[in-house]
Amino acid sequence: MSPEPAEHRPVRVAVIFGGRSSEHAISCVTAGSVLGALDPHDYDVLPIGITLEGRWVRGDAKALEMHGRELPAVSGAGASLALPGDPTALPAELAGVDVVFPLLHGPYGEDGTVQGLLELAGVPYVGSGVFASAAAMDKHQMKRLLREAGLAVAPYAVVRAGRPVPAAVAELGFPVFVKPARAGSSIGITKVTDRAGLEAALDAAHEHDPKALVEVAISGREIECGVLAGLGDGVPEASLPAEIRVGPDSPFYDFEAKYMPDSGTEFDIPPKLDDATILRIREMAVAAFTALDCEGLARVDFFLTDDDTLLVNEVNTMPGFTPVSMYPQMWAASGVDYPTLVRRLIDDALQRGTGLR
Repeated sequence: MSPEPAEHRPVRVAVIFGGRSSEHAISCVTAGSVLGALDPHDYDVLPIGITLEGRWVRGDAKALEMHGRELPAVSGAGASLALPGDPTALPAELAGVDVVFPLLHGPYGEDGTVQGLLELAGVPYVGSGVFASAAAMDKHQMKRLLREAGLAVAPYAVVRAGRPVPAAVAELGFPVFVKPARAGSSIGITKVTDRAGLEAALDAAHEHDPKALVEVAISGREIECGVLAGLGDGVPEASLPAEIRVGPDSPFYDFEAKYMPDSGTEFDIPPKLDDATILRIREMAVAAFTALDCEGLARVDFFLTDDDTLLVNEVNTMPGFTPVSMYPQMWAASGVDYPTLVRRLIDDALQRGTGLR
């Protein structure tokens, strides 16, 4: 007689979304997609929303969909979760989870803050640790680390709120892009074509971050590539890359072009490039992932200039998982479908655990 099969216990997963950042709504849409991909036979899911004011509440997975151009938000109507004074403890509702999927974009979530809380509590979580999360979120520090690793980045200068504009800005010439140093989803970014528009653009960036970057506007093609931690102790893997082609009404790949269904943005996966260039993109994506000590996943964004120079633009340690987001689309084109991608990320987090590694 064959032995009785061991009792199946679903993995307890807390999915955290929302947060105190300008990317709150995109985090909610991302969470709705991930929650829909978690098989209830394999996963016991606890949705947790963080309001724009920072209050933790029991989340409502049914309220996370986009409706046309209307973006969702954590309403705060759910039962509150109290954060204890002991920094090694989490809300009681989180005490029994096996792993946390922190689907938070931007400050107070993707920047190492929540990762530090989870490290203190000893709870495994999906994605990069404290250092990589913080370094990738700060575009200034990210570029310094990438250059140290021998990866090319666009020329830039840093401007801090309340301080004189440094001479290095004038040396960049025009046009330039002005952006918050620690924000995402193209929020607070302005393209500036002459000196007269610089002050207003800096004011717009400083509304989101007291540190702003002024970057040379690169003429070239926008390419993205997904990186996924290797299976077991394997090396990180890169997806097929994608080329982004914004619609005629978009000045650049801004928030509208990224997330609105009628933006006219189109993608090529893979790009219309020769095999050697695609291989170079994938190798540089893994090199950028490694240079920042990333874990779990990242999306690496590039510019491919007219003279065939490849520049790293950004490294996103928690890229969007919305239905139109490039990260899952690139992996789907590479043979890893959405549910498999989510499963791999959770399995990777459980294997890594917490602490120094």
